[in-house]
Amino acid sequence: MRNILTLLISILLILPYGADARKDSDREYWCELAYQMAKPVLENMSKGELQKNMQVEVSPRWDNRNIKVTYMECFGRLMSGISPWLALPDDDSKEGKMRAQLREWALQSYKNAVDPQSPDYLLWREEGQTLVDAAFLAESFIRAYDALWVPLDEVTKQRYIEEFTQLRRVDPPYSNWLLFSSTIESFLAKVGAPYDMYRVNSTIRKMEEWYVGDGWYADGTLFAFDYYTSYVFHPMYLETLQNMIDAGARSRINYKDFFQSELRRAQRFSVILERLISPEGTFPIFGRSATYRMAAMQPLALVAWMDKLPKELTPAQVRCGLTAVLHRMFDTQDNYNEGGFLSLGFCGKQPGISDPYTNNGSLYMTSMCFMPLGLPASHPFWSGQDESWTQKKAWNGEDFPKDQAFKERAKTF
Repeated sequence: MRNILTLLISILLILPYGADARKDSDREYWCELAYQMAKPVLENMSKGELQKNMQVEVSPRWDNRNIKVTYMECFGRLMSGISPWLALPDDDSKEGKMRAQLREWALQSYKNAVDPQSPDYLLWREEGQTLVDAAFLAESFIRAYDALWVPLDEVTKQRYIEEFTQLRRVDPPYSNWLLFSSTIESFLAKVGAPYDMYRVNSTIRKMEEWYVGDGWYADGTLFAFDYYTSYVFHPMYLETLQNMIDAGARSRINYKDFFQSELRRAQRFSVILERLISPEGTFPIFGRSATYRMAAMQPLALVAWMDKLPKELTPAQVRCGLTAVLHRMFDTQDNYNEGGFLSLGFCGKQPGISDPYTNNGSLYMTSMCFMPLGLPASHPFWSGQDESWTQKKAWNGEDFPKDQAFKERAKTF
């Protein structure tokens, strides 16, 4: 009995400090998750041993494409998600040391990925799927240009430019795949390499045609109720436009004007995503590619990292909502296989929800939620006092903002 009383008193004594302790632990928790996810991939690939050691899983309905697409999917998607974090300056903290180690491994992995003599030279020239994950690799350079692109040696940079350029051989399906082409071509524009403006501008025109309102895009001519507006549309459309601005490109399209319009849509969609987080830290599963896990929250994470959250959302409530989902997904469920690589499923091992194109390299899309780690620890996203997110307020009887549809129309030409 005395031990129980002592424990209760101890808990009561620390309660006033709970909020401050949580502010620190949220970031530490995110860092630990990101490091756990990235270490097996980057440590192996930096040694040229990813294809040798990765424990690969494929969908029970696998479509029999070349299994080597797995490695590019794994590397490209992981780097796209953690690159903002790796762009922070070095320091002597535990986090800083993890970050520096991952960056060192990543830079060597980038070299191996395009070195034909490396055992981890990726599958650049055989499958159409390569277009998809080359775009995620380009996205990783976009999100951490000075930290991950600039330090590469000239041979490696030229190899990437060559590999990106030869992907024009792939005729993208009439869907979100157009954005994979535009992301690559606009990145080539950003680095001063020859690029195909037609692929970029045609994609922009299609994005405007496929915008259906209130922050949502149709994936082609028909609307599908899934998370591809999160997985691809908002991030890659924003980044395509930003690349063209950075490149100083001039055409019939006013890239700055289109960027501001698309940013407003992404902000509206971020409001919707935040409202999908339940009081318990879950969000609804619908549509294909559910195995991408936290990538469903990518626009919310991206806009937070850009420091462009809409007025309806505070950085702290977004942090708390996303942290609740991360705890719900990763604390009690086994999301990794025996080799330490992500396993097929959404919240645990659930291979039956995989699509025919899904391998466990595909699953590293979930790293997209880690983009706010690219904000310094002093930023209000991390330093702000804990706040309830919208659904938690609503279901606890607290005041919460009334929702309002976003009615801006698509751009015309």
